Amino acid sequence: MPSEFDLIRRHFDRAATHCDLAVGDDAALMRPSPGMQLAVSTDMLVAGTHFFADADPALLGWKTLAVNVSDIAAMGALPRWALLAIALPAADEAWIAAFAGGLFDCARAYAVDLVGGDTTRGPLNMTVTIIGEVPAGQAITRDGGRAGDDLWVSGQPGQAALGLAALQGEASLNDEGRRRCLDALHRPQPRVALGLALRGVASAMLDVSDGLLGDLGHILERSHVGAIVDIAALPLAPLLATGAAATTARRCLLSGGDDYELLFSAPPARREVIQEMARRLALPLHRIGSLTGDTGVLLLRESDGTLHPGAAAGYDHFG
Repeated sequence: MPSEFDLIRRHFDRAATHCDLAVGDDAALMRPSPGMQLAVSTDMLVAGTHFFADADPALLGWKTLAVNVSDIAAMGALPRWALLAIALPAADEAWIAAFAGGLFDCARAYAVDLVGGDTTRGPLNMTVTIIGEVPAGQAITRDGGRAGDDLWVSGQPGQAALGLAALQGEASLNDEGRRRCLDALHRPQPRVALGLALRGVASAMLDVSDGLLGDLGHILERSHVGAIVDIAALPLAPLLATGAAATTARRCLLSGGDDYELLFSAPPARREVIQEMARRLALPLHRIGSLTGDTGVLLLRESDGTLHPGAAAGYDHFG
């Protein structure tokens, strides 16, 4: 049976492009670019909580890194380096090779160096610490939203949650809809290019991992504002085109997690800039409402103008 160090050498020791020393020593040596701040984030994925224990290891490898890249994108930063700590029930080389292949596919796609980490025997889980760079003072945080700002969301929130609902037998989707939703669930696409483009444009931002309304609540809390979300402005039609029931599609759009789209606020004067950004990046950007001065108050506006409270609560591991 291969040793821990054999597994690391065979599957996780790859050439690094932007660090002085990567895998194989007691620590990595990295040199931040002049004038940059470091953005650092950690996420843990646990079998049975974040993914099914029999998940495709290649897809799991992609997602393990992608969800961390998304955190860096949400700061308007450029992902650069990652460390992986992984616990494995057994030294299954075929599984590990497929997992590493998916992880390094994502690393290549977003120019991230894997520079270290740890392996051990235990219940299947993986933790990534990711480090990015952003020009000093230009990070986009959650606390910059102001009353009157527009609210925007990228891409197609709700697809990943619909995919999960289909796997759990809670939604019936047509073939194309099921394919698209499962792809969104298993291979999220971090919006790095959008995050970089939004420097100096967005006033507050985060990525949608625990549900659109729940994550919006974090912006409201940190920015000390409220919000009105226009239901008619949300991208519901593509979810209905999957064959999902209207109530299921709406629930997944508003409160489903695992989207890793960017939710951000920006002054109304930036609308044309953002619309041009959407064209240039070939990425839909939806203006879905606005921030208000009613601190902590989240309202949903139906197509007939009716206002009613929205629940600013997303997924909670201990809820």
